[in-house]
Amino acid sequence: MSYVLGINTGFAVNRYSEPEEWARVVGDLGLRRVQLTADMLNPDLPGAHLRSQVQRIRAACDAAETEVTSTFTGAFTRVNHLAHPDEAVREHWIDWFCRFVDLSVDLGATSMGSHFGIFTHLDDKNPSRRAERRAQNIEGWHRIGEYAKEAGLAFLSWEPMSITREQGETLAACRALQDDVSRDAPLPFRICLDVDHGDLASPDPADTDPYAWLSSFAADSAFVHLKQSSANKGGHWPFTAAHNAEGRIDPDAVVRTLTEHGAPEDLELLLELSFREREPADSTVEEVLAESVAFWRGAVPA
Repeated sequence: MSYVLGINTGFAVNRYSEPEEWARVVGDLGLRRVQLTADMLNPDLPGAHLRSQVQRIRAACDAAETEVTSTFTGAFTRVNHLAHPDEAVREHWIDWFCRFVDLSVDLGATSMGSHFGIFTHLDDKNPSRRAERRAQNIEGWHRIGEYAKEAGLAFLSWEPMSITREQGETLAACRALQDDVSRDAPLPFRICLDVDHGDLASPDPADTDPYAWLSSFAADSAFVHLKQSSANKGGHWPFTAAHNAEGRIDPDAVVRTLTEHGAPEDLELLLELSFREREPADSTVEEVLAESVAFWRGAVPA
C-alpha cells in the first residue's frame, strides 16, 4: 500500500500568513496535499475578504503544484464549540462550521474536520450533564453533516484527543464516539488519528500506544497527524535526529501497521508540526520541515 504524505498548516500560523509563502514552502518540500486550518483563514472574516483569499490560495497552490484537500480547526479554535453549555454559543458554532464547509468547498477540499467538542470541568464531572452535552454535540455534528452533504463534501472528520473533557481519549471512548456519531449520520464521519494523543491517566498502556491506535482505527481513518512522540508525549516534535533518537514513531512501522489493519487507499499521512516563537526554532522551520519529510520518504515515496 502506498499512502500520500502531506502537511497540516500548523507550521505556518502567524509565520507564513501569505498564501504564496506557505504554498511555496509546501511545494519546495515536494508535498502535494495540504490540510488548511481555520487559523489561516477564519470563516468569520468578511465574505469579500474570504473570496479574495480563496482566489490567492488556489492560485498559489497551482503555482506550487499542490492543493488543499481537507480543512481542519486549529489552535485558535480549540474551544468548547458544539459541547458548550450555552445553547446560543452552540448555535453560533453550528453556523460557523457551515460557513467553514462553504469555505472548504471553495478551496477545493473534499472534507472538513475538527476535534469533536470540549466539555467544561463542571459538565465533565457530572455524568448526567455530560451525557446530555455529548448527545447535543452529536446532534450538532449531524446538522452540520446535512449541510456538508448538500454542499458536496464527501465526509467530515474528527480527531480523538488526550483527556476526557476533549473526548475520544481512550481506545474504548474513541470507538464508542465513532460508532455513536456514525449512527444515522447524513454522511460518513471518519477519524483523524494523531500518533501523539491518548490519555496519560489511563491505566491501560494501550491507550498511549500509537501503534494500538493505528491498529484499532486504521479502517475508520482518513488522516493521520504525524509528529515524533516520546513516552511522556511532550509536544508537536519534528522528525529530527535528536527527537528521533528517543521517539517512538518509525515510518515503516506506521505504514506497515496501517496496511495490516485495513487503512483505506485514500488515507493521508499529514505532518502536523508547530514551532515556538523562539530562536533558533523560528528561523529554522523550513530546514526542520525538510529533515522531517526526508525521514518519511523511505516509507512514503514522493
